Parts: sequence; C-alpha cells; structure tokens
Amino acid sequence: MATASRPRPDKHAPAELGFASQAVHAGNAVDPGTRALRTPIVMANSYALPDDPSTLSWSGTDVPLYTRNGGVNQHGLERKLAVLERGEDAVALASGVAALHAVFFTLLNPGDHVVVADIAYEATFRLFSELLPEKFGITATFVDTSDLAAVRRAVRPETRLVHIETVANPTTRVTDVDAVAAIAHEAGALVSIDNTFTPPPLFRPLEHGADLVVHSLTKYINGHGDAISGAVIGSAALIRRLKLDAMVDAGGVISPFNAWLVMRGSVTLPLRIRQHSESALAVAEFLERDPRVAFVAYPGLVSHPQHELAVRLLDGGFGGMMAFAVAGDKDAQNRFVSRLRVITSAVSLGHDESLIVHVDSSGPRVAFYPEEFRTFGHLRFSVGLEDARDLIDDLAAALDDTFGAR
Repeated sequence: MATASRPRPDKHAPAELGFASQAVHAGNAVDPGTRALRTPIVMANSYALPDDPSTLSWSGTDVPLYTRNGGVNQHGLERKLAVLERGEDAVALASGVAALHAVFFTLLNPGDHVVVADIAYEATFRLFSELLPEKFGITATFVDTSDLAAVRRAVRPETRLVHIETVANPTTRVTDVDAVAAIAHEAGALVSIDNTFTPPPLFRPLEHGADLVVHSLTKYINGHGDAISGAVIGSAALIRRLKLDAMVDAGGVISPFNAWLVMRGSVTLPLRIRQHSESALAVAEFLERDPRVAFVAYPGLVSHPQHELAVRLLDGGFGGMMAFAVAGDKDAQNRFVSRLRVITSAVSLGHDESLIVHVDSSGPRVAFYPEEFRTFGHLRFSVGLEDARDLIDDLAAALDDTFGAR
C-alpha cells in the first residue's frame, strides 16, 4: 500500500522516483509503432518533415530532423542523463573527449583564461597546455585543486572557467567541489567538472555548485566496454549553447547505435556501481597490507590524504578506480601485470571486467603527480564485477610470481 507521505510513483514522472527506478525508466518510452517496451534503435539519418516545415529551425535540436541535430535514441539518453544528474538538460556526444571539447570550444574565446586541475585526464591536459593556447590564444593555469588558497590565487579578471575532476585521473585526489565552485562563482567564472570516476549516485556535481558536469559515457554509465560516447549535463541555457555550437555546427554527435547501447547499459548502473565500490575497497585494503606493494591510492582507504573529504562528498561508496605500484622498477610493474590471469591488461575503465594498465613516470603531466607516482610510475586499476575473492587471489598470485611467496 502506498504511504501517505510520498506521492504515488509514476514511471512517466521519473524525477519523483528513486535512483534505481530512474535508471530503468527515465528516457525510455513505448514505441508507438510496434508497442515495443524499449525504444528501438532508429538508424535513420533523416526524419520526415511536416507538411509545412516553414516554422522549423534547420539547426533545431528538439524535434528529430537530421541526426547531426539529434535523433530518437540520443534524445531518450539525454533525458535519462538529465534525470540521473538532476540537471535541466543534457547533450550526448561522440566520446568523452568530444564532450570535454564541447565545453571548452563553446564557452571560451581568444584571450580568456581557465583554471584547470593540474592532475587531469590526458586529453584535458593537452587541450589546455598545447592546443587551445597555441590555436586560439586561450591561457590556462594548472593548480592543485585540493589547495583552495592556490585556486583563489590562480583566478584572474579574465578567468571564464574553472575545470576540475571530482576524483582525479589517475592519482585519485579528491577536490572540495563546493569550495572551488564558490571561489569560481565569486570571480564570475563557470565551473565544469569531469565526473567520470564517480557517476551518480556516488556524486552529483550540479548539487555542489558546478555549472556543467561531463561524463565519458564509455566508462561506468555504459559499463559494458562496447560503446564510445560522452555527455554534458547542466542548465537548459548552457546545454542549448553546446548543442548548437559543438554538436550541430561542429558535428560531434553520438551515433544512434551507441546511444542505444549506453541507454541499455545504464539500466544496471545502480547495481554495478555498488559492486564496483565494494570490491574496490576490499582489493585496496588487501593491497595496502602487502609489503610488496609500494603504495595504494584509493579514496576509501583511511590513509588517503582526502579520505575524510571523500566520505563527506561521496554517497554509498568510493568508486571502482585506484592507482598502485609494486615495489620495483618499471620492469617489475610489467612482470607483475603479465602474471595476472583474471584481471586484463587494457586501457579504459568502468567495464564489467577488471582492467589494469601500467603507466611509467614519463610525460609532462608527471611533474604534478605525488612523489610515489614519480618514483614508481603507477598501475591504474579499474575494479570490475568479478568476485572480489578472485581478484584478490589473482593479485596475490601475481605478487608471488613476481617477488616470491611471503
């Protein structure tokens, strides 16, 4: 029997539902032609016009017209993402990098200044250290976003954007989003956040002062390692600008098939992210206890420098991403990885299977990394959905093969 304290739930009003119900129902609709319960894949690149198309905007994005402007599958996915992140609107694009580029391309002009987290995804780092300054005269200051005084000092009168990551890729540094957003807004700048490592329900940046939240949907929201796409969620006014500039006129549109795949994968996000988080914490605690492991960086560990902040910000877990290294040089890291039999050596993250990749201590970004990352390099580890015991046993056996049994 429905309780009197809550309105009757309705899948056609997903904003009023719990998160698991939203993941199932938001953005989906019964197909009017076939009565299929799931929106089918619509692979058309063009849609029939009304008898009188004179009132249509050829750059319009609300009504299916031409798939570069948006199609049935894309629109459904965007409605779901807006509900899950509690934003007004969303734009789904061809990749996570396309989503990042959409924000920067749309919002920034020559002469503008940006404050950027000094530890960020590689494409973000290169966009602001090379491409945008060289091609468009956009300047950037890279800053340790866990140091609020440093963030405040980095802001200039011409600062238009502050871009951060909730949990930094790859070091797992956690940023106080509320505090950074307050600094940015006081200076009249917008805030964009890459939230790929901590999708909802773990964290919703828009509720903590962010203006735009970016996801590589390729990762946790799709969750199955079979689609490439990205998204930006925020206010209707900002998302409209991104749709017109970066999607319609720059062409970074998601394909109907990838939109359908991500829509399908997102249904199990609540279940998957819970399992990722539970297993990752167990694995991180195991690794931290082993003397053959040089360091472990995972926000769920009490030893993590921002553990208390992570506890305050994140809801229901700490995600599935960690970085660690075994005690040895890069050859030891590679030998260790080669001995793994359950965990797969591959790039990407957020898949159903556990993925690990060895990254050495070279490259321009490394200067900003903590000392242990510069000394050993690191193993970026995306904990998957396998049994945690199997993952721990696999890691233990690989450590034994590399260093000898304890």
